[in-house]
Amino acid sequence: MAEHVSHPGVVVGIHDEDIEIEILSSSMCGSCGIKSACGMSEMQEKRITVPKPEDKEFIVGQPVKITMNASQGNKAALFAYFIPAFLLVAIIVILSNLSVKEWLAALIGIGAIAIYYIVLSFFKDRLRNEFTYEIR
Repeated sequence: MAEHVSHPGVVVGIHDEDIEIEILSSSMCGSCGIKSACGMSEMQEKRITVPKPEDKEFIVGQPVKITMNASQGNKAALFAYFIPAFLLVAIIVILSNLSVKEWLAALIGIGAIAIYYIVLSFFKDRLRNEFTYEIR
């Protein structure tokens, strides 16, 4: 498995500490092992914010290549997909064993997933620091 996942992009905005890059995901993403982790598998334009390197200058419209460590992609998939799926199944199984009606167990499970994503959003700054792209 590759150590890094990379995507070509174009600089669309330059800020004090960040650079905004627009990426057009391509069909090459279809064969990528962690396409679900980075969210680039659909053919569409996406904008991401990357910390601005101090030793390089950029201009709007400049083509760049951004990379993410493959292990970070796997960790992102864990937080975004696997933990919520496990939580949903666990809640439904536990409540079903407690003789809660199926529709109510499913509703509570979906509510728990919503709460999970709300709590996750409170940590978005910390997660943004942990899941970073680099400009190469």
